[in-house]
This record gives sequence, C-alpha cells and structure tokens, in this order.
Amino acid sequence: MTRPALPRSVALALALGLALAASLSAPSSAAPTFAPAGEATITPGVQMLTQGAQCTANFVFSDGVDVFLGYAAHCAGTGAATDTNGCDAGTLPLGTAVEVEGADHPGTLAYSSWVTMQAVGEADPDACAYNDLALVRIDPADTSKVNPSIPHWGGPTGLDTDGVPAGERVYSYGNSSLRQGIALLSPKTGISLGTSGNGWTHPVYTVSPGIPGDSGSAFLDAEGRALGVLSTLALAPLPLSNNVSDLSRGLDYMRAHTGLDAVQLAAGTEAFDGARLPLGTGGGSGLGGLGGLGS
Repeated sequence: MTRPALPRSVALALALGLALAASLSAPSSAAPTFAPAGEATITPGVQMLTQGAQCTANFVFSDGVDVFLGYAAHCAGTGAATDTNGCDAGTLPLGTAVEVEGADHPGTLAYSSWVTMQAVGEADPDACAYNDLALVRIDPADTSKVNPSIPHWGGPTGLDTDGVPAGERVYSYGNSSLRQGIALLSPKTGISLGTSGNGWTHPVYTVSPGIPGDSGSAFLDAEGRALGVLSTLALAPLPLSNNVSDLSRGLDYMRAHTGLDAVQLAAGTEAFDGARLPLGTGGGSGLGGLGGLGS
C-alpha cells in the first residue's frame, strides 16, 4: 500500500527540526588530535626562542581549532631581566615569530598578558607584577606533532583553581640551555611556600631551582593539576625561591580582555606520577645552586 505523502508544511517543519537537532548536537569545531606522547616532538618542556631569548614551554591549549603552546609573557620582553612589571615593561607585539623546538615552522605570539595589560591600562599592582602568561599559536602544519603531557611527570590532570597551601609538593620540568641538554636535570620537585599577591603568585622552593632559560615552564600541584608558570627568581624576602604565576587567574584575565575566551587547557594523555623523583632529590642535595636574576 502506498503511504500518503506528508503535507509540505509538515515535511518542511520536520526537516528543519532534524537539521536544528543535528546542529545542536554537533561540535562547533573539531577537537585537535594529539600525537602519541612517545612520538610527539612538540610538548611542554621544549625550548622556545623569541628573537634569541630562550624560554621553556609550559602547557598546551586549544580552542578546538588552533593549538597553542604557553610560556611566560616576559619571554617576549625587550627590557632588562629586572623589568618584571608587565604594565610598563617593554614587550614585543602580537604576531611576533617564535621558534619552537620540534616544529618545522615558527609559531606566532597570539596572546601576551603584558601586551593586554598595557592596552587596557591595568592598575592592579599584583596583576602588573605577577600576571605573566603568553600563548604561541602553533603553525597548522605542525599541530600533528603536539602532545600535551608533561615530560617525566605526566599530566596535567586539570586546572588548579584553588592555589596551593604552604608545604604542598609541587612539580616542574625546566629546559634551560644552561644545562647543556642534560635531560636528567630537567624534572624538578619541591614545596610551595603558599600564595601571595592576592592569589596571583605562588613562591616555591625546588630541587634544583629554576635558572635562566627555565622561564615559562609548567608547575603542577600534588594532584598533577596545572598550577602556574615559572616567572621570576625572588631575592627577598625568600632568597633563591621562584615565583610561579597563577595559571587560573592568568587564563581568566585573558578571557575577560581578549577574544580568546574559547581557549582551554589540554589535559595530558599520560597519567600523572608524582612518585617518579628526579635526580638529586633523594640524596639531600639541598636547595642551592642557583645564580642570576631571571628564571
């Protein structure tokens, strides 16, 4: 028996309804596909060069279309190592080319907290002193080489939005060229000294401390969550400690003042393992051995 045809108005309404349902259920953009951790050449911890200045990558981010690698905003600074106030320090503009270890093409400076704070006239002294985050857009031809896992430690397992109490274990992975490529010296662990700057920074002591070239590197909390970005070396009141710029606050600031509101932290594909102690932590090597002003 031949079924009666639906009236045109009913058929049109049904078709529109199905199209709307499909558009609501489909993602607005495809999520990036990351390379396996063992094959990736672009990961947290790789070296990044901005007009000759070397820093260390922290975390991978994505808005579902583009992939970004984070480092510190001061890595694109044009002043002296002591120029750490992001509201008035010299800085390179957005669009600056950044060489990324493991990539075949330069990345592009897509966000800088220093550029943004100067553009909006930021007056909060804590933000000016400690908001130290920049994102470099990875060339689309290189995104297939990216994995977001922190070398040695694994993770991040998510974003730390609570901060860390004094005495809590923290983890990092630096890649200063001053270590002459000795990978065993890159993983670092230590303790938090609490939170200061009204939540903008976390002073830490690590074995061994961050040195020039480690700037921008990732810090994880005891649960493997992304805590922050290695920013500066403190000479007082906690000599030879490092200041870690709070990542959660830095991302909130970026989303509030730019069009990068869809950018999210990418979780690591490798499980976090804080029990994998790095070289030197079991033998009472102490917390010394750091020189210079920057990190």
